[in-house]
Amino acid sequence: MSLTARALLLDMDGTLVNSDAVVERCWRRWAAEHGLDAEEVIGIAHGRQAHATMADLLPDRPVEQNLADNQRLLEWETTDLDGVVPVPGAPAFMASLAGLPHALVTSADKALARARMGAAELPMPQVRVTAECVGVSKPDPEGFLKGAAELGFAPADCVVFEDSEAGIAAGRAAGMRVIGVGPRAAAHAPDVHVRDLEQVRVEPLSDGTLRLRFTD
Repeated sequence: MSLTARALLLDMDGTLVNSDAVVERCWRRWAAEHGLDAEEVIGIAHGRQAHATMADLLPDRPVEQNLADNQRLLEWETTDLDGVVPVPGAPAFMASLAGLPHALVTSADKALARARMGAAELPMPQVRVTAECVGVSKPDPEGFLKGAAELGFAPADCVVFEDSEAGIAAGRAAGMRVIGVGPRAAAHAPDVHVRDLEQVRVEPLSDGTLRLRFTD
């Protein structure tokens, strides 16, 4: 199976970098502080900015408190890199994108993105849309639309790589095709689902497009 695109927009956590262990540690810590069920919290936390998750869990809480706790979680996560590793196939996949149009679109802020990509020893894309760049978290499409605009391509010419429900919804809302990576993605009907990035090959074509091939 294959498809073509002109640019690729890449989520980070769960897509390029496996950070599940630290994400769960930090959210369990926060859930305990607030007397919430940790499994429920973790179940909706992946793929979006922390304050958006907090707003769902504590709807009557002032926005300012959620934003303050959002910053605390970012600080916890940035200093806790134990167990942060590349998703299988990510090093070769990223190496294959050198010189090709691609961008990182993540709910992490700049510091956390640098820390996790560094811990996983993955190259940081030149174009990156982090939490500071958007006014609304995924599942809003703002981040992906900004990434496409910065690369200079129409949304329909871009393919998104995502692992979470919020991220897949954001890619769809942006009018882009979505490649779902990993077990979380399978439940949310991406256009193509892969176990990990070992199943993806990127081939630049003579007309400037990229052919994505998917293997078993």
